[in-house]
Amino acid sequence: MTRGLFISFEGIDGAGKSTHIDRVAHLFRESGRVVVITREPGGTPLSEKLRELVLHEPMDALTEALLMFAARREHLVQVIEPALARGDVVLCDRFTDATFAYQGGGRGFDWQVLAQLERMVQTLPDDHLRQPELTVWFDLDPQIAAQRLATARVPDKFESQPADFFAAVRAGYAQRHAEMPQRFARIDAAQSREAVGLDVDRVVREWLKRVGS
Repeated sequence: MTRGLFISFEGIDGAGKSTHIDRVAHLFRESGRVVVITREPGGTPLSEKLRELVLHEPMDALTEALLMFAARREHLVQVIEPALARGDVVLCDRFTDATFAYQGGGRGFDWQVLAQLERMVQTLPDDHLRQPELTVWFDLDPQIAAQRLATARVPDKFESQPADFFAAVRAGYAQRHAEMPQRFARIDAAQSREAVGLDVDRVVREWLKRVGS
């Protein structure tokens, strides 16, 4: 059976990552693969309810982190692991790197506590820590992101944060990139949408050649 593949898409609000997930899905579907597109927080009925709380309700930083990981656990058990077991391609709009970036970087929450929660929630029965095999990081200057968001929908509580918050989030992503460079691919999200799309195609195709899928 064809093995499952797990790719996440990361970046600060306004980086444009969501635009390119369908493009990658099309690439895999053209080759005959079954693709599951999902998101975090969310992906299951319960996780979507938790998403609404996290995005719109004020709360303590630890509460916020715990809800993120609670939603993630449900998402893993109900959606991601079954899809990978079937040999599907899972494309996830944000995963754990976002928690480290937003709660760890943006909120300043303890990085090591997040790492403990990560191990607790994402460790599989065979003691393997579930992570995306490829993380496409759409890196963008927070000032440019703010300009893009100014004309977007009504912002949630994260999207409405000031530029210095997003600078800290960007630094959180950079730290995760430095910790796990083998699975990260950085995309310059300040380019035109077409140029970003070409970079994403190149990154995914090169990665597939390396892993032999």
